[in-house]
Amino acid sequence: MTCSLPETKPGLRRLAYAAVTGCLAMVLLSGLPVRAEDANPVLAKVNGAEIRQSDVALAEEELGPSLAQMDPATKKDNVLSFLIDMKIVAKAAEDKKVENNEDFKKRLAFTRSRLLMDSLLASEGKAATTDDAMKKVYEDASKQIAGEQEVHARHILVETEDDAKAVAEELKKGADFAELAKKKSKDPGASDGGDLGFFTKDQMVPEFSTVAFALEPGKISDPVKSQFGWHIIKVEEKRNRKAPEFEQVKAQIETYVTRKAQADYVAKLRETAKVERTDKPDDSATKGEAKPDAAKDAKMAPAKK
Repeated sequence: MTCSLPETKPGLRRLAYAAVTGCLAMVLLSGLPVRAEDANPVLAKVNGAEIRQSDVALAEEELGPSLAQMDPATKKDNVLSFLIDMKIVAKAAEDKKVENNEDFKKRLAFTRSRLLMDSLLASEGKAATTDDAMKKVYEDASKQIAGEQEVHARHILVETEDDAKAVAEELKKGADFAELAKKKSKDPGASDGGDLGFFTKDQMVPEFSTVAFALEPGKISDPVKSQFGWHIIKVEEKRNRKAPEFEQVKAQIETYVTRKAQADYVAKLRETAKVERTDKPDDSATKGEAKPDAAKDAKMAPAKK
């Protein structure tokens, strides 16, 4: 914004001064911070009780999956309508003294404990999710992955051994493997010529993996039986697995670090807590009680070709 005082005759100077003062006021006001009320506007009132933008945001978080398919405008409108109805019904419940009901008190106590637990665990998880912690998990997982062999293979899956033998004979006569897979294979990947992409040994059933990892690139197997039927396998390529870039798996690692920190925190609290299981015949039964499930190992998807 440019505010300048032009050359004027004496009679116009007062008007020019007023214009400059107005410009200055605009400049000063534009630098003022946004008030909290402006950032969190009132969207509705129900019998005088306000519903703000922050209430809508919290409701969206709680309602979650049920809103996933809605566009932003529809979502906001539906959530606001829900909050209005909730306010109306909640007031009616208060008038009927529902809060004095024993079942209500139990549910309220449970919800309070759940919210306290969720809030504390969220804080613990967030505090543990540092760049250094995530990088360490990534480096440790990368070391385990490095050097692990993976195979790129195709297969044709049929119902019976006789069907598999017939397919093998066509391949020996020079039939194209990918084209034959499209015609004969009952596997969902048949439309891609039976392409399975790269996989590690533990990603396939043992019968399949044993044969696939023993084959040399370009070779085709004899019929192989598994729980899914009969396979003819062709190995396209073998390579040592490479870890993906950190940024590709950062979200997975963040989830792992968060959940592990939370599980460790709960386990630590249990060590000092006095827990009595009255459903057990004696206290010794609690000694081998399983601790909360620790977060599963962070798995990093293999780097694509």
